[in-house]
Amino acid sequence: MSQSLDRGLSVLGALARGMGTLDELSTELQVHKSTVLRLLRTLETHHFVRRDGPRHYLLGSALFDLANRALEDRDVRRGAAPALSELNVRTGHTVHLATYEDGEVVYIDKYEGRHSVRMYSRIGKRAPVHCTAVGKVLASALDPARRAEVAASLDYVAMTGNTITNREEFLAELARVAEQGYAVDNAEHEDFIHCIAAPVRGAGGEVLAAASMSVPKVLLDYEGLLALVPELRAATKEASVHSGWTENGKGH
Repeated sequence: MSQSLDRGLSVLGALARGMGTLDELSTELQVHKSTVLRLLRTLETHHFVRRDGPRHYLLGSALFDLANRALEDRDVRRGAAPALSELNVRTGHTVHLATYEDGEVVYIDKYEGRHSVRMYSRIGKRAPVHCTAVGKVLASALDPARRAEVAASLDYVAMTGNTITNREEFLAELARVAEQGYAVDNAEHEDFIHCIAAPVRGAGGEVLAAASMSVPKVLLDYEGLLALVPELRAATKEASVHSGWTENGKGH
């Protein structure tokens, strides 16, 4: 990667974290202010960055356009939308759609729940594989060799007291998920929320994405969460059909 491109991408990453002045960006990138200013002017010309007053810079409209186009290109998002939207309306709980990318979960759609407790998640945000229900579903769908490779590569950061923190336990969990067809995040990612997830399949039966339903623990206990599994799986089955899957595992 060229140095200018690398620095330009670093500028965008810094702005995404809220660092908005020339001085802040120069310090973050450890680059002279004149270099950062040239990068900002180029990014501004192409609408990737915009100025807010004389000193502050923000992410520009071109990024949002690219993000929307990237999401629209994911057929599974379009195919799953009716079923997941209906599930959200029917239950009132937060529904996510996520894919696997470079050892992490990427949320590609979200339907906000009606309850007052809000999750940290947003479309485009990444999350760990080892402590999310969608991550477990996606990792369990990998072939055994790749699954073992991914399990060996994770850091197993303990997000809560319930988080899986070692490779052996994670691989055993993935085997359970693959056998039962759904995964549970028992307050493993955020200690006040638990979650269930199931796969959305494509024409050849391959797992394209994972859909989840997240519920604050104060609203529903663990047994109540598990009681929602049939409803979630019915929705992911419908989403799979809209994504090309059929009962015999072949597309239309």
